[in-house]
Amino acid sequence: MLNIIWIGFFLVAFLIASIKWLFFGDPQVFADIMAAMFTQSRSAFEISLGLAGILALWLGIMRVGERGGFILLLTRGLAPLFSRLMPEVPSNHPALGAMVMNISANMLGLDNAATPLGIKAMQELQKLNPKPDTASSAQILFLVINSSSVTLFPVTIFSYRAQLGALNPTDVFIPILIATYISTLAGLLAVAYAQKINLLDKVVLAYLGGLTLMVGGLLGYFSALPQQEMLEQSATLSHVLLFSLVAAFIAGAVYKNVNAYEAFIDGAKDGFQTAVTIIPYLVAMLVAIGVFRASGAFGLLSGGIRALADGLAIDNRFVDALPTALIKPFSGSGARAMMLDTMKTLGADSFAGRLACIVQGSTETTFYVLAVYLGAVGVRYSRHAVACGLLADGAGVVASIFVAYWFFG
Repeated sequence: MLNIIWIGFFLVAFLIASIKWLFFGDPQVFADIMAAMFTQSRSAFEISLGLAGILALWLGIMRVGERGGFILLLTRGLAPLFSRLMPEVPSNHPALGAMVMNISANMLGLDNAATPLGIKAMQELQKLNPKPDTASSAQILFLVINSSSVTLFPVTIFSYRAQLGALNPTDVFIPILIATYISTLAGLLAVAYAQKINLLDKVVLAYLGGLTLMVGGLLGYFSALPQQEMLEQSATLSHVLLFSLVAAFIAGAVYKNVNAYEAFIDGAKDGFQTAVTIIPYLVAMLVAIGVFRASGAFGLLSGGIRALADGLAIDNRFVDALPTALIKPFSGSGARAMMLDTMKTLGADSFAGRLACIVQGSTETTFYVLAVYLGAVGVRYSRHAVACGLLADGAGVVASIFVAYWFFG
């Protein structure tokens, strides 16, 4: 699937560029495409280089946690749930702990911590994979959960809205939570259908129900706080939880009489090697995305949707926020730039400005996640991971549009 999409980006870009040149006398488009290829290949290397230190840090910390027994302790509580969702993963396997920590970091908006933890989870799952070049069912479920953007505290979006003059930067908080819940649920249902996972199991229902109540409690607490206090408390909570995790890992190593420093160094070495491994995969995907964007394909796609909405006599205000939705599965930085551009052009409190923020907070860079996580373990065949991940993204976008009309009409 990734191969088809990758080739499709180049072929569509070449077709559109050729039409612009031959029929509209615009040879500049080819110069733009070539510039995008060089720029994106450099960006891919810079991203990988930037990840090296972060990967070394967090894989080192994870190694300390593993040897200190903390991961085993943490995963015992979720073992009954994951044993039903991922029956091929042993109940005490270290992959479970890495997955739990990755999902927790994503919920808190800690992207820098989530990526190395996610790669660690994929590496552990790969040890159980009977076909190393093909994504396993457990890896697919984990990838789709990541690509569905489980977000509880979209603090960065609040910050951008405040900087651009929004009267109430946090007014998109509840809409984002609703939309991200729908995207995650859609992704889980899609994978459950493809893999015949029984979601009606009593244990699964109990966990999902408990999680829903917990999220509802947090929702009630933070939504009742004043705007500035909410930003401060959510950011503080994220930092406290993250550093408490580090301290707990080290304390566990001391309790188990483990050499924490040596454990950290061993894990950090793996982190550097992983950063080097993902460079070719990132170059391939980011260059294809850059070519597709530089050709004008994204602009044509959004223009076609606007014309379709006009033809159906549908309120087309949502179209102004679609560039964020269209780019988000491919590029997080590109989608962030589109979100900021929408707010700068139309206003942070405009309908499109708010919708772009909701989309940004409830969808994920699916192809980036797939390229990095699958590339880190050398998996070439993703099976239904792309389809289920994009379905989750699509559900998040549709939910964002409906929720935006519901809240901001």
